[in-house]
Amino acid sequence: VFENSKDAVTHFKVLERYGHQTLVECNLETGRTHQIRVHFAHIGHPVVNDPFYGYRRMDFPIEGQALHSKSLDVKHPITGEEMHFEAP
Repeated sequence: VFENSKDAVTHFKVLERYGHQTLVECNLETGRTHQIRVHFAHIGHPVVNDPFYGYRRMDFPIEGQALHSKSLDVKHPITGEEMHFEAP
């Protein structure tokens, strides 16, 4: 996306469309800083209420970015154990 940036791969699937907003499920092969935000802004679909890569919608009913992690899989930095976290 940016010159001299590291490679990043984001897979996504459209789950629902709501007028000008779309609910998507993303799976990241890499874990770069702001990866989802950068990729979606690059294709012209910034994350709702993203003040850095998109814009703040004053008429949207939430104050923060419309970005939520349903689950997270990481490797423990010391033991190397694969860990899975799921939002309630």
